[in-house]
Amino acid sequence: MTTYILVLLVTMCTIGSQLILKRGVGQITGVLNSEGAFAFVLAAAGSPLVLTALALQGAGYVLWLFVITQERLSVAFAISGSFFYLLIAAASWFFYGEKLVLGQWVGLLLISVGVLMVNLMKP
Repeated sequence: MTTYILVLLVTMCTIGSQLILKRGVGQITGVLNSEGAFAFVLAAAGSPLVLTALALQGAGYVLWLFVITQERLSVAFAISGSFFYLLIAAASWFFYGEKLVLGQWVGLLLISVGVLMVNLMKP
C-alpha cells in the first residue's frame, strides 16, 4: 500500500508542476511572440512560477526513486500513468475549463482498465 501512496504523491507532484508551469509560461507568452525563443527561455528561467514547477517536479523525481526500489518499473509506471491521465484531465477541467469529449473519457477508462490488468497479473 505504501508504494501506491508514493506513486500517487509522485503523480500529484507532476500534475501540480504542469498546472503551475502552464500558468507561468502563460504569463510570459508575449516574450515569445515579440522577442523570440531565446528571450522566452531566459524569461522562463527567471519566472518564479516556472522555478516552482521545476522544484516540484524535482521533488516528484526524488519520490520516484523510492517507488522504483519497491515495485517493478513496468507496474509502477503503469499505475503512475493511469493516475496521471485521470487526474490531469480532472485538474485541467477544474482549473482551466478544458473539456473532454466522450471518446476521450472512454480512452481514459480503457487506460485505467489496462493498468488494473497489469497490476493484478503479477508473475
